[in-house]
Amino acid sequence: MRNLELPGRSPAHGIQGMAATSHTLATSTAISILQKGGNALDAAIAACAVQCVVEPESTGIGGDCFCLYAPEGSADLIAFNGSGKAPMAATADWYIENGITEIEQQSPHSVTVPAAIDAWCQLNRNHGKLDLGEILAPAIAYARDGYPVSSRVSVDFALASPLLEKDPNLKRIFMPGGATPKVGEMHNQPELARTMQMVADNGREAFYTGELAEDMVGYLRDLGGLHTMEDFANSVGDYVDPISTNFRGYDVWECPPNGQGVIALLLLNIMSGIKTEGVDPLSVERLHAEIEAGRLAYQDRNVFVADPTQADVPTDWLLSEEHAAELRAHIDPNKGMDTLPPVALPKHEDTVYITVVDKDRNACSFINTLFHNFGAGLNATKSGVTFTNRGQGFVIEPGHRNCIAPGKRPLHTIIPGMVTKGDKAVMPFGVMGGHYQSFGHMHLLTKYFDFDMDIQEAQDCPRVFPLSGTRKVEIEGTVPAETVEGLKALGHEPIRPVKPIGGSQAIWIDWERGFLTGGSEPRKDGAAIGY
Repeated sequence: MRNLELPGRSPAHGIQGMAATSHTLATSTAISILQKGGNALDAAIAACAVQCVVEPESTGIGGDCFCLYAPEGSADLIAFNGSGKAPMAATADWYIENGITEIEQQSPHSVTVPAAIDAWCQLNRNHGKLDLGEILAPAIAYARDGYPVSSRVSVDFALASPLLEKDPNLKRIFMPGGATPKVGEMHNQPELARTMQMVADNGREAFYTGELAEDMVGYLRDLGGLHTMEDFANSVGDYVDPISTNFRGYDVWECPPNGQGVIALLLLNIMSGIKTEGVDPLSVERLHAEIEAGRLAYQDRNVFVADPTQADVPTDWLLSEEHAAELRAHIDPNKGMDTLPPVALPKHEDTVYITVVDKDRNACSFINTLFHNFGAGLNATKSGVTFTNRGQGFVIEPGHRNCIAPGKRPLHTIIPGMVTKGDKAVMPFGVMGGHYQSFGHMHLLTKYFDFDMDIQEAQDCPRVFPLSGTRKVEIEGTVPAETVEGLKALGHEPIRPVKPIGGSQAIWIDWERGFLTGGSEPRKDGAAIGY
């Protein structure tokens, strides 16, 4: 429990239901949907739709979605991959022939076909209770009538100004009068409101066929993109089998690759063998071990995680005890690695996160993203859709697991999580922050299970993140100065992040006592609310 004399927030508690998001308007929307008779999945979609309006730099209907869902709190989880694919004309040879060696952010080639709307529609149809139109109504109202810009959103808007200025549509929408809106200023997005209303009235087909698709495809093709109407019409997400590892007696679940959830589990496996008794969670000893584990695990991620339908992804081997022990053995407690060891081979040759639990204990872990702030920095002219830049997860390197290919999904960073015990779900959780997310899952769960922090303290705890392929480590300013100096002495190169690292939400289900406890990210504008 936190020191109540210090600034901070306490965990939220509830009985009938709870929602936790990174924006108060989204959290209140989720609670409203629950009180109208919707279930946790309805509430999560409604909250996400609101965030696509009020936190548009982080997420949008032009992006992707993943979900883990526990019906009535069962450990028999439903997992959904709503990540978009490359256009069918996107071959490595085409890019090479056209002199493109790297996919840039503000380019139509970074845009995978938007998959979030299909995910929402499938999940609502198969597992929701309320009509899609009722679920989307709050978001449509905020887009049409306006919403007050919140603190973190205003900062993100301002930081994205150079990107916004390069796209006429984004500049018109998000820089009215030549500057991004300040805290408390009202902002609206009428084109997006109309698009969402068309989806509410006519479902998935309204987005992927007809005039909306024509607007999006035409806009991307005018910029040199390879997208076609057929690519949009055929954009369909998949139900998949979740993967797991056991950590401290609990099963931790993730969606399988192409997402990086497998690396979150690998990190837990590595850290399960690192001493915690008598160790300060913010000590040099502990943070050094986390940093080195992160460097090793992310090297594996960059080599092995890809679309398993088009590449060999050795998931079972990545999650084996032997592999975790092999990586753990490379961690020297007295020195940072100068260079990473060669990648072992298998022996067999901004984002928003939302979690909701309802009165029936349906538990939803839901994440939706544009990848970078404002994604590709491209917004379709008439539909008001801002596109993801997830295609930057591809490389243009024939033979590489993540080489771009027709209809292929790229390496994906967004990863909803779920913790179960026996036959019950006990905690839907998730972490935002692009590449940080796998490391963030490890950080959150180890603080909660290993260091006896409550669900809010585990999210408040200062964060670090090693930058892949370097000795640089992002370290938040709240990490004690003596710890930073100690890490430098071990060979790490501390740098201050441009903005706070990541975000998170989580809800704990207390089955014995019949109540819920939630926490929400202090680095963003949201809240956990129970009732």
